[in-house]
Amino acid sequence: MSPVKPVRGAAGLAVALLAVDSVVGLAAAGVDLWVASLMDQVIADPSSVTEAELNGADVIFAGSGLVEMAARLAAIAGFLFWLFRVRDNSEELSPEPHRHSRRWLTFGWVVPIVNLWFPKQIVDDIWIASTPGGVQGVGLGHARRPGLVWAWWLAWLCGWLGGNVAGRLLFAGDEPETLARAARFDVFSIALYWIAAALAVAVILRITAMQEAGRTAASAGSSPSHPVA
Repeated sequence: MSPVKPVRGAAGLAVALLAVDSVVGLAAAGVDLWVASLMDQVIADPSSVTEAELNGADVIFAGSGLVEMAARLAAIAGFLFWLFRVRDNSEELSPEPHRHSRRWLTFGWVVPIVNLWFPKQIVDDIWIASTPGGVQGVGLGHARRPGLVWAWWLAWLCGWLGGNVAGRLLFAGDEPETLARAARFDVFSIALYWIAAALAVAVILRITAMQEAGRTAASAGSSPSHPVA
């Protein structure tokens, strides 16, 4: 039996949760634009909006933010579940050591400063190690970096930074101008997260396909000879 385990199930779960997160983000963006429009109305004519409408907007805005956060965390959990699976397989597919130990698959996302590049390096190493006929004696850190992973990581970082700006604006005060800016910044970050989610799905499918090909070849006692992607 091949020591390389099937990962299609984990990949399917990660893709499904990313899709749910994107749909929730679309709904949250709609709420953001509605709140921003309402705040613009308050700025132009405070008497045109009732207290009940403002209270209702606060509840809906806060509720959409909580649902958006829950969907985002679920998508991250699904991605990490898949990431641990493919990391295990990549260590079987290539003898080259990875640059970061397994604990960084989780801590790399939350430890300040290093979370700006550790997750990308982890995915880079998994991609390269999973590539049929890939690195031989060069070291994962010296191999050519996949452009798709670069694109995904840059989109994720920009969305994360945009979300931080939106959060800071939201907690900076409850003036209509501040709330309108926070809502519009959230729309901007959601759009970037959509791009990151689409690219993450592409990364998941590519690595999964390479590992499934490697598993099939290992089970058959052969080794694919495709060049590094």
